Order: sequence, then structure tokens, then C-alpha cells
Amino acid sequence: QVRLVESGGGLVQPGGSLRLSCAASGFTFSNYVMRWYRQAPGKERELVAGIGNPFSRPNYADSVKGRFTISRDNAKNTVSLQMNSLAAEDTAVYYCNAHRGADFWGQGTQVTVSS
Repeated sequence: QVRLVESGGGLVQPGGSLRLSCAASGFTFSNYVMRWYRQAPGKERELVAGIGNPFSRPNYADSVKGRFTISRDNAKNTVSLQMNSLAAEDTAVYYCNAHRGADFWGQGTQVTVSS
């Protein structure tokens, strides 16, 4: 059974940081591109960051470049998203995604940036 379980969301003040984690199971993690998406109220889901193998260059949405860092640990079947300098526009539900042809999705974790 494929599972992607996100954690680490919450309420943070503008300028603060959060680290999201996604624990994967039920598939060969190392074979998949891992991505983080987010969806804000009333908006479409958007790709935030993606990473292939641990030594490949990650890709980021322009809106998060220089502030967010994606990383993966194939030994632990986890992917993380370090988010710094958070702003109100980063408020969204963040989803973990595994991609290789088909897509697997987590249930999402809420990130709220507010003072």
C-alpha cells in the first residue's frame, strides 16, 4: 500500500521558518522524482520544488527560489522542504508527491503564515 505522510506544518509568523517532512512507503522510493506542491484557497495547485536523485539539481518555483530547499534521504524514504523567510503568500496546504509516470499524493499539511 502506497503511503505518503506529510508532517511539520503549522502556524508561523512572517519571516519565520518551517520544515516539512514526507515519509514514503509502499513503493521503491529511490526510483521516483519527489515533489512538493501547494494549494492556496481559491487557487490551483502549484509545483513548489522537485528533486530526482539525491545528487541531482533540484528545481524550484520562482516564487520560492532562495528561500526553500528540498532534500531527500533515500535510505530513510523521506523528502523534506526547508522553508525560510516565510510570507503570507506562502500560506497553503502543502502536498508531497511521488512521480514516475503515475503520481502518488499525500494528504497534505497546512502551512499558515500570519502575525
